[in-house]
Amino acid sequence: MKEFFNIGQIVNSHGIKGEVKVLPLTDDVMRFKKLKSILIGDIEYKIESCKFQKDRVILKLEGIEDMNSALKLKTKYLKVQRKDAVKLPEDTYFIADLIGCNIYDTNDTLIGKIYDVIKTGSNDVYWIKEPKEVLIPVLKEIVLDINIEDAKIVIKPIGEWQDED
Repeated sequence: MKEFFNIGQIVNSHGIKGEVKVLPLTDDVMRFKKLKSILIGDIEYKIESCKFQKDRVILKLEGIEDMNSALKLKTKYLKVQRKDAVKLPEDTYFIADLIGCNIYDTNDTLIGKIYDVIKTGSNDVYWIKEPKEVLIPVLKEIVLDINIEDAKIVIKPIGEWQDED
């Protein structure tokens, strides 16, 4: 399991007083209001203020006092430790923990590793790239077991829920 989670990426500076504009990489953008500090690389920054602008978060970080300092952070990721991550409801997982998990069917046939999780709105989809590309809808009737500690997910055999190619 991952020790740190990326929760945003700095996309630009904001104004002349050292604020940074952040693209949120979390489902709960309001979590930025609750955070006291974040990590950028190995450096911890205290959050002095937080405000929202359309689909971005504007943060003022302690020690970043001007636009030039803020611009040096452009493209950097904001991380939090797992202990500071949002608490998830039961049977819900962090995408970072799912990526790389092996997917097997109930016949113990390896389907592949999760390359990414696509959020569709109605249900998530596991994207397998190799050995062949497969999209697996994350539905209770298809995904039977998720074991993050063993990086193993068990699904119904593909032919039972999808027309085979």
